Amino acid sequence: MKATRFLVAGLLGSAATAAFLTAPASAQTADAHQAAPVVDDDKVIVVTARRREESIQDVPLSITAISGEALAKNGTLEITEIAQEVPNLTLEVSRGTNTTLTAFIRGVGQQDPVAGFEAGVGLYVDDIYLNRPQGAVLDIYDVERIEVLRGPQGTLYGRNTIGGAIKYVTAALPDETEIKVRGTYGSYNQADLIVTASTPVSDSLKVGVSGARLSRGGFGDNLVQEGVENYNKDVWGARGTIEFDNGPLFIRLSGDYVKDNSDPRQGHRLLPGAFSGAPVLDDVYDTRAGLDVVDQEVEAYGGGLTIAYELNDTMTVKSITGYRKDHSTTPIDFDSLPQADLDVPAIYRNKQFSQELQFLYEGDRLSGVLGAYYLDASAFTAFDVALFTTGAIPSVNLPGLNAQTLGDVDTKTWSIFGDFTYDLTDQFSLSLGGRYTWDKRTSRILRTTFVGGYSDLFPPTDAVPIAVTSDFNGSATFKEFTPRASLSFKPNANHTFYATYSKGFKGGGFDPRGQTSQAPDLDGDGDIDYADQYEFLSFAPETVDSYEIGWKASLLDDSLFISLAAFKGDYTDVQIPGSVGVDSNGDGISDSFVGITSNAGDADVNGVEFEGRAVVGRNFAGPGSRLTFNWALGVLDAKYNTFIDALGNDVADQRVFQNTPDVTVNTGFDLGIPVASGIVDFLGSVSLRSDASQFELPGPLDQDGYALVDASIVYTDDSDRWSIGVHGKNLFDQRYIVSGYDFVTGSVLGLEGNLTAFYGDPRRVFVTGQVKF
Repeated sequence: MKATRFLVAGLLGSAATAAFLTAPASAQTADAHQAAPVVDDDKVIVVTARRREESIQDVPLSITAISGEALAKNGTLEITEIAQEVPNLTLEVSRGTNTTLTAFIRGVGQQDPVAGFEAGVGLYVDDIYLNRPQGAVLDIYDVERIEVLRGPQGTLYGRNTIGGAIKYVTAALPDETEIKVRGTYGSYNQADLIVTASTPVSDSLKVGVSGARLSRGGFGDNLVQEGVENYNKDVWGARGTIEFDNGPLFIRLSGDYVKDNSDPRQGHRLLPGAFSGAPVLDDVYDTRAGLDVVDQEVEAYGGGLTIAYELNDTMTVKSITGYRKDHSTTPIDFDSLPQADLDVPAIYRNKQFSQELQFLYEGDRLSGVLGAYYLDASAFTAFDVALFTTGAIPSVNLPGLNAQTLGDVDTKTWSIFGDFTYDLTDQFSLSLGGRYTWDKRTSRILRTTFVGGYSDLFPPTDAVPIAVTSDFNGSATFKEFTPRASLSFKPNANHTFYATYSKGFKGGGFDPRGQTSQAPDLDGDGDIDYADQYEFLSFAPETVDSYEIGWKASLLDDSLFISLAAFKGDYTDVQIPGSVGVDSNGDGISDSFVGITSNAGDADVNGVEFEGRAVVGRNFAGPGSRLTFNWALGVLDAKYNTFIDALGNDVADQRVFQNTPDVTVNTGFDLGIPVASGIVDFLGSVSLRSDASQFELPGPLDQDGYALVDASIVYTDDSDRWSIGVHGKNLFDQRYIVSGYDFVTGSVLGLEGNLTAFYGDPRRVFVTGQVKF
């Protein structure tokens, strides 16, 4: 940690030096991967964080906006990569999956993707909320910008934005016929091709389509399944858009499709097999996982329809309709061994329909939005937990117990909301907003014990059901009002000071891994009945009250932009998913597990964030030359005040926030030099994350602080018709754990000592080229 402190100090020192040596400057720009009011020194960055178009410098909350041009210039391929640049943000591919997203902002999030648990960070594609994390590791193409809103967004974005929101905004269709081809080739046989074409059909109608083929060999291999790679990529994607705009009426219809046929992403064992003696492999990207009952496959598609009509110069009515559906199967081999010591084939099916109506007003002093929102979603998860070698020699592979868990969750959400800003004077503005939400959750939880093989969900099978340990149906409605208030002070056009209060809430539910047969007599009436089971399986909503003060400034004749925020979060009724091993046959070995999710406690989440961009030089090596520095710092102090464990003990002093480093730092530069009829950009960045724990209980999967170094060289011709770039990621080939399974700390499950880790990407070098016609 001492090395981390020295590196942080050095990075901050470099940033401060750049800031004070600079001549003039303007805000963080999207061109430098930072939220900014300007791009290329003269274009205002417009964001829709408050559901209406505003300069980012006027928005009284912490927000980072990254443009599609900047993402392309830096060779950013997946949405998870932006976490390197945004303070207090964690984005990871969920353990044992290829396209399921785990997101945390300011310590608030959720890493368990099964139906029944809700995300703590809302992901939006063109203002349509993605209800489930499956298929949410979005590839970066045809994107206009990505906005990251930090802190509770419960007023304008509603359910499950208790930590913040991430908005993926796809590019609008150009006014002229255009064909764009972008290709990538690099390490591990990476070969990507993206083709985009659009054309106006008439003065008011435009159409566009995109197709993407994204492929890469594995970082490692499966050593027991011939021809199967580990951490490879095999994705097909397509998007289509129709836009109609005749002045007062704007209609946009879009659809997308993704098919992911990548091989299963399996873990690396950190311990030798306690029963089989299997050694730890030398390469952390290799695996010996043997589960092949189902293929790894993800199919997701959806669409959106936005209709906006300007009633007059000040009023607009907008409708946003969304539909999404995805289906995935995955073989999760917890033990990462050929033996079925802890093998979990899984199925996920999700479907959602959403409708939002907005009434937007933009007057001389008053502006804002009134709206209503409806969501109807279903989420289905089913998986087996197979321990076929229980009590047997692994090489014989005698059939043992298999616990099937099935969760089917329906969600219906209704909400009304409003948020308005009134300019009290030319310098002071007051914003007030609120949202009232009805969140109804209906759950079916079925757990069945089989013997003799996998269950009927994964045929062929000869398994015989021997016991039903849960057959639960329950429903609950959660109601919450989430207000927001902020006061902004703009002494002049270059400074904005603000103070904001906001509240976020995430609805409760029922533990999808719960087991009614394990419910105690909670009401003390001497009988374990449905009321006891309901109480045992259910958990209540969690809430965050956030207080933030901030300062945004454009200084030194638009050559220095800084954004500084300090925040305090009161996090209450924190939902903690957990599980304990269960010995169902009395042999002294846990052969299954029971989920126990509780509102374990309350916590304080406090911190500061500092982002900036400095233009150090302009036109010093010819017209158009430039040198810019950017930086981002997040410091977080997150601690539990109360943490009640499954036994009723307060263990707050033994628990930490998961996936939440105390310090996140990014610093980078962009040196542009005119060459021939274009410009060469030399880009570099260093991203640092301090120590972090995978779970609330510290354990062997915890990751020490580390730094990632990236660099790019990109040539772009003056007409912006073509470009070519060379990109290097993780240049020093850092090995770092991003997720894993720990069944040796706390709950012990299986015979082998099951501790497996998943790692971030190794060093990669690739070339990109783009041509526009």
